[in-house]
Amino acid sequence: MARRGRAGHGSVSVRIVRLFVDASVAIAACGRPRGASRAIFNAASANGWELVSSGYSLAEVTRNLGKLPAHAAVEWETIAVRLRIVRDVWTSDNPAVFGVAKDRPVLFTAAAWADVLLTLDTADFVALLGNRFYALHVLTPGMFLEWQRATGVLRIERG
Repeated sequence: MARRGRAGHGSVSVRIVRLFVDASVAIAACGRPRGASRAIFNAASANGWELVSSGYSLAEVTRNLGKLPAHAAVEWETIAVRLRIVRDVWTSDNPAVFGVAKDRPVLFTAAAWADVLLTLDTADFVALLGNRFYALHVLTPGMFLEWQRATGVLRIERG
């Protein structure tokens, strides 16, 4: 990513950073208003992050909302409007060894539309977490926030 920190680390780029929010992150943001997933939604506009997701991921959110407390559906209505919905990508021109068939559309769509894939699916994305899939960073929300803080570019709005 082109964003660099302040305080002797170079200038801060004004480039928008696109974050692909997978279903696990959206669900966590609904269920835990004080967690890192919700912090991503709350801090996006102040930090120049564009939150994107796809129909495939949103369908998974819808299937799983009923497993959460009733307030989660209300929270989902509040945060879903902050997402830009992008077209699902089912194949990749790049060679990919990724065994989890159900998560290939998430990975390929994120790679096509975003700079960072945010996921809490540590089982299926274990080999990619903290690494890259070509130019796509694959991180948990907590890892992403720590990275932004370490580079000096994280802005948190005080409410």
